[in-house]
This record gives sequence, C-alpha cells and structure tokens, in this order.
Amino acid sequence: MAFLPITKEEMVQRGWDQADFVLVTGDAYVDHPSFGAAIISRVLEDEGFRVAVLPQPDWRCDRDFMRFGRPRLAFLVTAGNIDSMVAHYTAAKRKRSDDAYSPGNRAGKRPDRACIVYSRKCKELYPDTPVILGGLEASLRRFAHYDYWLDTVLPSIAEDSGADLISFGMGEHQTVEIARRLAAGEPVETITDVNGTCYLTDFDHLPQRYVECAGFKKVASDKTAYAKACRIQMDNQDVVSGQIIVQKQSEKYLVQNIPAKPLVRGELDKVYALPYTRRYHPIYESMGGVPAIREVQFSIIQNRGCFGGCNFCAIQLHQGRRVTSRSADSIVEEAERMTHEPDFKGYIHDVGGPTANFRFPSCREQMLRGMCTGGKHCLAPTTCSHMIVDHSDYLKILRRVRELPGVKKVFIRSGIRFDYLMADPDDTFFKELVEYHVSGQLKVAPEHCAPNTLAYMGKPPIETFNKFKDKFYELSKKAGKKQYLVPYLMSSHPGSTLKDAVYLAEYLYKNHMRPEQVQDFYPTPGTVSTCMFYTGLDPYTLKPVFVEKTPEGKALQRALLQYYEPRNAEKVVKALQLTHREDLIPLLVPAVGRRAVQRTARRAESAEVTIHNDGTYTVHPSQKGRSTGKNARAAAPAGRQPSPGARFAPNSAPGHKPKNNQQKEAATWKTGKKKK
Repeated sequence: MAFLPITKEEMVQRGWDQADFVLVTGDAYVDHPSFGAAIISRVLEDEGFRVAVLPQPDWRCDRDFMRFGRPRLAFLVTAGNIDSMVAHYTAAKRKRSDDAYSPGNRAGKRPDRACIVYSRKCKELYPDTPVILGGLEASLRRFAHYDYWLDTVLPSIAEDSGADLISFGMGEHQTVEIARRLAAGEPVETITDVNGTCYLTDFDHLPQRYVECAGFKKVASDKTAYAKACRIQMDNQDVVSGQIIVQKQSEKYLVQNIPAKPLVRGELDKVYALPYTRRYHPIYESMGGVPAIREVQFSIIQNRGCFGGCNFCAIQLHQGRRVTSRSADSIVEEAERMTHEPDFKGYIHDVGGPTANFRFPSCREQMLRGMCTGGKHCLAPTTCSHMIVDHSDYLKILRRVRELPGVKKVFIRSGIRFDYLMADPDDTFFKELVEYHVSGQLKVAPEHCAPNTLAYMGKPPIETFNKFKDKFYELSKKAGKKQYLVPYLMSSHPGSTLKDAVYLAEYLYKNHMRPEQVQDFYPTPGTVSTCMFYTGLDPYTLKPVFVEKTPEGKALQRALLQYYEPRNAEKVVKALQLTHREDLIPLLVPAVGRRAVQRTARRAESAEVTIHNDGTYTVHPSQKGRSTGKNARAAAPAGRQPSPGARFAPNSAPGHKPKNNQQKEAATWKTGKKKK
C-alpha cells in the first residue's frame, strides 16, 4: 500500500503529468479512515481518478498551491477533521499552543477559517478551475451562521470563499457524482442537482419547489428570525422528509439540496476496505509524527450518524440522525488486518463511532416518514415508544473481535449512550461491557443534572444516569473489577443558571464524583445550542432562554464543577454567596468554610469552635460571654443552617480515615477518572 502523492516528485514517480483532483486539507496527511480527507481521496482513487494531496499548504504565498499545477478537474478543499477556529482557540477564545492534527503537535500550520483562505487562493491562481468545499467546517457554515469568535453573524461560507459547490455531510455519494460529471465534460455551473450539495444562484434560477428561511441580512439583525431559520434548517436534514432550503445571502441565494442518501451497508463496507496505510506520511517522522493518529490507529469505526440529537452537537447537521453501520464481517476483517501490523500490541482501542452502541435506525417510522421534526428527540426526555432497542448485533461483533488470535483486549472508548443502554430489557450487553470492554474507565456523558439545563441540552434526566451508575458499579463489583465512570460535564450551556451550577456541584459532592473532563459550552456553528446562545431563544418554542455570556459568570460555573481544586476556592465561595448557599461552603470548600466559622466565633467573644467529622461544627462560647447552650450547633457563616448534605462531608467519605490534621483539611476520595 502506498500513500497518495503529496509532492510533485511523488506524482512524477507515478507517471502522472497532471492530477485529476488536488485535495487541499488543513490537516497533516494521515491515510486513515478516521480522517475525511483520506476517505474521499481513496474513494476517488477507487473510481479511477488521479488524486494528489496538498496538506497544510503555506497560505501566505503561492508556491504550495502551484505545486502540482492546475488539476484537470477540480480542487477539493477541506479545513480538516475539525473546524479550524475550534482547532485554534479555546472556548475562552485563547489561542491554543498545540494542534494534534499537525506534525509535532505544533500550532500555526493552517489559517483561521481555512476553507475560505484556501478556496480564495485556489481561485486567485486558477480562476477557471472548479473549487468544491467539503468536510466539517464547510458543512456547518453552509448557511448564514453566528460566528462566536467575531461575535457576529456571517453569510454562507459559499459566498465568502468563492467556491463553486459545497458538499455537506458524509461526502462519498456526491463527490463521486460530481467527479463523474466533471470528467464527462459538464461545466460545474450546471451541476446544481446533486443531493448533499449547496450552491449560489440568482432568483431567476431558483428551483421550482423549496422552503425559504430568512436571509443573511435579516438573521444578522433579527434574532427571532435567526431562531426561526435555525428550526427550518434543522427540520429539513432528513433524506426522506427534508425539502430544498433557500436562503438569500448578500446578493445571491444559497440553495441547499436535500441531503445525500446515507451509504448502505455494502457501500460502507467497501469504503472501509480501501487500501489505507493507516499511518501518517513518512515525511512527518522527523517532525515528531502526527499525534492525532494515536487514539485512532487501532480503532474501528462501525457506524455513522446519531439519533441521540444532543442540541450542542453538530453531528445531526453533519452526519445526520439516521444511523447506518457496517457488516459484522467487514468489522472483523478490519480487526484481523490490524493484528498483522508490526506495532500492534494486542489492544483494539475502540469499536464505535459517534455513539458506540448504536447499530441501526432508531425506529421503523423514520424509514418511512423521516426523522421527527420540531425538536423531538428519540431518547430525551424519555425513550420514545417507537424506539427499537437492541444490542444483540453489536454484542455478537464484539465477541467475534475479541476472539481473534492476537487480540488481548477490545475497548470501547467513543462513548456509550447510557439511556439507550438502560432502555434495553436484556442486560447481557451491559454485563459483557463491564466484563470485557472497559479499560478501567468508561466514558459517559450526563453533561449536567439540573432538569431545565438537561432539557435545553436534549439530554435525559439525571435519574436515568443514577440508575446506570449504580448498575455499572454493581456489575463491576460482581465481576471483581475496580472500574470507574468518567462523566463528561458541561458548564455554561444555554439555560444553565448559576443556581443550576451550584445544584450540579452539590450533586457531584454527594455522589463522590470529581470530574476531570469539564468543558465550557463552545458555541460552534450549526447547532441548536449555538442558536440559543446567540439569540437567547429556544428555536422550537421561541421562548427566552437564560444565557451566561460574561467571563466572570462562566468562570464561576466552571469552578463549581471542579469545586475541589484549591485554585477554585475563591470562585466557589463567591458563587455560593451569590446564590445564598453559604451552607455549602464548609462542604465544598472546607478550609475556607472553617476559617469563616472561626472568624465568626472570634467575633462572638473569642468562642472556641469544634469541627465535627460529619462536616457540622459546634461553637463553644467563652465563659465570660453569653451562653448559647451546651454544644449548641452553630449557624453557617451567613446565618444559614448546615446543609442536610453535611453527612457527605469529605471527612466522612466511606472508607476514608485521615491520619493527621493536614490530611483532614485536604481529605479526598477516589472518584470519577482514575489516574494512570
């Protein structure tokens, strides 16, 4: 197996005088089916086209873009596996210093808004050559969208980039059709009827039937119009029920054709059987390699799409909510090939996808009528009565893979949808998951626990997670395994107030959970939650939604989720004071709480204070002062009584016996993610 050419010399060695397509990508060249650029390039190669790959070209000059000369058919442009702005900036808009998709993990190898920059450069140098955008960044920015980093609404990326077409979603079908039609001599201007594509046109050339949402200028000035447009866009992303969408940009109209049909099982099998090297190009070896390969090199993608429908997730606008999956034989064959690789150590890191335990469409109704619209979710707030819940097929695959010679362990790292698992009346999969497929830790995503926040997230109630958590630890104990759940949590999601964050902190405390995976809500283009963040409206009800946008407010919410970190003590105390929950200070921030009690006691005629192991405390007044009664229980610093949750205080954590006063002050217990 050989890499596709990334230099003119490699192209000449193949005997090519010209490439049919030049694929420009913002990532380093990694020839692995977890990378979209690798899939598209191999699919086109399989169709008989010559594809050259231009990874991370220097956009500040012309030289790299002229490396292969003019492609015979088109430039294919992608920012890479993730949005370039997300790759470059944290949720706090601070510049990142690393980039896992670049050699040596070094940042700065691609520009901001890479699709726009690359496309403009291609058009500048080769104005008559078609430019087709694809990948996540282009897909999520195909409509007029809120840009978090500029804090403004931008028009479709089709307008800003000057590209001829946008291929959105999973791109195999539409890319092959476009390639065949270009090769047949059809001008790109007439290729306007391909499902899964967008293009710009004038009013006179709009399709006969379409649904129109408010235009760029309108949504940029009217947040209600933006919210309504968001709903139209989300409700028309199903291949069965979706309609053509039209949205006016600055001058021309963006036309989104209906989504492309998902690849059927045989087609998926073929895609993942193509001759990937499953490595980064050797040119990067001296640069430190490409870190992004580490987690996926020995992982298997078994499905696409996700009917979970989390509002903060871009998958439903990109991959779609319709789940498709590969055959068992295809998955097992890929695993068997892995075992023969020289650096394989016996561990398959994942057999998953967007959601590991989804194998089939959520119900039969969606196959006939399309996915439900209007913000309805398959799993939240409760499991739909039409839901088909079945883990048996997935379980059979896992059994076959772990029985392969040379395979020591098969892990599941891409995440389990716990509410779908709990909806299965047969717990065989759950038992075998715990027994065979957890590497000490299992990733799950409750995200929050406050009811209204979970509702805005599109997540199930916390009671479902509690049942899952209890059963997980019960089954782990029966299996004789010491395993942990790694809960993913999110702060400052639209709808989450400071009181909600305090509620979550108290929940974490009482359940002895100390999450290391905490994420601030990141308003990326193309999600319902980003619409709520920008507009302050629920696009499905148009009712107001609280949004925390201030840096201080975000910092307080994040600190509460990691209340146990000493660096967060001041913020946690402030948050508790602002929400009038001073009763939690001795529990969440014991050192600060004790000092506050002692100061109160000193003001009460130099009284003595005893801190009890259950987190409560007793004030012993000075004999010279007024008596308050023997062993009277003191009020919390602001006059509130200690919380009923005091029994969950650190010093009373199960099995924990502090040895000295210093350890009492910093008493902790093992929870959440276990350190390696």
